[in-house]
Amino acid sequence: MDERLQIYDTKMTKTMDNLDGELATIRAGRANPHVLDRITVDYYGTQTPLNQVANITVPEARILQIQPWEPSMIKNITKAINMSDLGINPNNDGKIIRLIFPELTEERRKDLVKEVRKKGEEAKVAIRNIRRDGNDTFKKLEKSKTEDVSEDDVKWLQEELQKMTDKYIKQVDETVETKSKEILTV
Repeated sequence: MDERLQIYDTKMTKTMDNLDGELATIRAGRANPHVLDRITVDYYGTQTPLNQVANITVPEARILQIQPWEPSMIKNITKAINMSDLGINPNNDGKIIRLIFPELTEERRKDLVKEVRKKGEEAKVAIRNIRRDGNDTFKKLEKSKTEDVSEDDVKWLQEELQKMTDKYIKQVDETVETKSKEILTV
C-alpha cells in the first residue's frame, strides 16, 4: 500500500476499533464483562478501572460476578456501579458482588438497536471525514509543486482512498447488523 494512503487506513482502522469498543459496552441480554469497561473505582485516591481491582467472571448467562482483590474495595465498587449508567443494583455478600441482568423487553431491545445504529452512523461520518481530509491533502500535493505528483497520481490516490472508504463503510454496516441481530435475538 502507498505510504500516503497508509495514514488514512490507520485512522479508519482506529475508527473501527473505537466502534467495536463502544458496541461491546452495550449489553445484549447476556452478561458481558465489557459493560463494566468504563467504570472506574476510587482505589486509594486514584480512579482505577474496575477490571484492575477485581476479578470479573460470568458464572451464568445473565449474571456478572465481581470479586475484589481486597475485600475493603466492595463498598467503593458498589458505589461506582450505582453511580454508573448501568441501571443495575449490585448485590453483595461481603466478599463477592453479583450483577443480575434482567431480560430485555422488546421496547428496550429496539432502543438499544437505535443506539447501535446511531454509533454506526457516527463511525461512518468519521470515516468520510478521514476521506475528505485525505482528498484535501492529495489536492494540495498536486498544487504544491514541491513533490513530483502528477494529476494522474492524485486521481489514483483519490480512487484508492475511495475504495478504502467503501471497504470500511461496509465493515461498519456489517458490524452494526451483527450487533443488532445479537440484541434482537431473544
